[in-house]
Amino acid sequence: MIPGLDGLRAVAFILVFLCHTNYLSFGWVGVLLFFVLSGFLITGILIDMKESLPTKAYFIKFYGRRLLRIFPLYYFYLFLALGVALLLYWLDIKPLRMLEYFRQVPYALTYMYDFLAATTRYRESDFLTHFWSLSVEEQFYIFWPLLILLTPKKHYKKLFIAAIIAGPIFRVILSYMFDNHVFYFLRDSAADGIYALPFSHVDAFGLGAFISQYRLPKARQQFWVLLAAIPIIGFATQYLATGDFGLMKGLGFSHPIGDGYKQIWGYSLLNYFFAVTIYAVAREGLFNRFLELGWMKYLGKISYGLYVYHYILIFVAGRNQDLVALSFEQAQFVTAIVSFLATVLVAALSFKYIERPILGLKDKYFPATEKQPEIPGIIPAEPVQTN
Repeated sequence: MIPGLDGLRAVAFILVFLCHTNYLSFGWVGVLLFFVLSGFLITGILIDMKESLPTKAYFIKFYGRRLLRIFPLYYFYLFLALGVALLLYWLDIKPLRMLEYFRQVPYALTYMYDFLAATTRYRESDFLTHFWSLSVEEQFYIFWPLLILLTPKKHYKKLFIAAIIAGPIFRVILSYMFDNHVFYFLRDSAADGIYALPFSHVDAFGLGAFISQYRLPKARQQFWVLLAAIPIIGFATQYLATGDFGLMKGLGFSHPIGDGYKQIWGYSLLNYFFAVTIYAVAREGLFNRFLELGWMKYLGKISYGLYVYHYILIFVAGRNQDLVALSFEQAQFVTAIVSFLATVLVAALSFKYIERPILGLKDKYFPATEKQPEIPGIIPAEPVQTN
């Protein structure tokens, strides 16, 4: 694993967790960081496999390894949640919420939850709401290997740039469709619908793919400029569009972004920032002293489980009857601490007893024969700087 990337996964999860515990409205962007990271890592792996394997083995090994990495925990959680929902329904505890889970779970089982989340049939689920992003990831894994295989090496850059451009184009089209109610089943809010659909995030994966193969000039300098510019741009456009700066903890990009047409250009800006961040970490060692700390690496290693389990555990922790005697701020803090510790514990146990034993089967049944360079892709390694 490239130094710093496990730590970045931990950062992405922490951002999402802080958003879901109402501490950081801007934290939803952690999902975008996950998407760009996926484009970066998966593209490098696919190109290496393409160069070292025949076509049949290319698909079998890639999908075999992905299946063992993703499916066991995902479906374990879904069926565990199904058991809990049946029990709660039988005990007449929040039966309407449990019925909603039964209605939605087929979409999660088939990795179509993101499409459900863009329609008027969607309702927030204590068990499933966060699974829209896992559906987007899986749909990327389905189509991207074929595109990489069919694209000649000399045209990789064109493919990646096309994906980067396609993202905002899709978002323009989707904005028109939602705002004009082209289809009766689409949500009233274009910002919500665009956030959920996979077409909206093509440029995140395309940017990740681009930086896996090609250089970004002065990545460190770009990182610091963008870090300062993003909240300035966010607050300024928020004020121009609404006459109000919005929540300070949203940095002008509170979820769902839509004011000032942010649902079109805001994703491009944020995705590019995360591409610069990943490049600076992977290629130039930015923040590696922090990102390589043992606890950060460990959180990154179990980040898949952290993401899968955290939403329901936040819900459970927030329903503790002892919280009623506390102020809102105290209850929020206790909920965040308890749910975070519970999520880490559950994800750690899950990783040890479910994920890791199955991950060991990847090399047994689908051995990776692709090259293992320091950094995925065709860029030659450079000395790594430390921060």
